[in-house]
Amino acid sequence: MATRDEIVDQIAGFALFADLTTPQLERIAHMFEEEVYPEGARVLRQGLSGSAFHIILDGEAAVVIDGQQRATLSRGDFFGAVSILLGESPVADVVALRALRCLVLPGSDVELFLLDHPKVMFRILQAQARRLRNANRWRS
Repeated sequence: MATRDEIVDQIAGFALFADLTTPQLERIAHMFEEEVYPEGARVLRQGLSGSAFHIILDGEAAVVIDGQQRATLSRGDFFGAVSILLGESPVADVVALRALRCLVLPGSDVELFLLDHPKVMFRILQAQARRLRNANRWRS
C-alpha cells in the first residue's frame, strides 16, 4: 500500500483532478481507501453489486456488458459513478485484467464529495458524456 503522499503524487497527474490544489489532493487522499484486486476479480457485477466509486491507480480492468468486452480502463480512469448517482445496479461487470489498485470511496460519501469538489464533478460529467457518445457509436 502506498503512503498518502505517494497517492497525492499519483493522482496529481490524473485528468480527473487537474483543477485541484495540493491541499485538496491531500484531503482526497485521506477520504478514499486503497483497495487491491487480483487479476480476474470482478470488482463490479452487472445487475448485482456496486456501491462504490473507484479510481484506478495501477492496473487494467475490462468493462464487460452481457459477456462482451466493451472497453478497457487503466490508470487515471474511474468507474462506479453512474450506478451510485442513479441508485441502481451496475450496467456492466468490471473485471481486473491484471492486478488492479484503486482508490475507493463508498457510495454513501460520493454526493458530498462531488458537491465539495465541483470541478471534479464537471470532469466526471465530461468523461461520462464521452462514454455515452462512444456507446452510441457502437450501436450505429
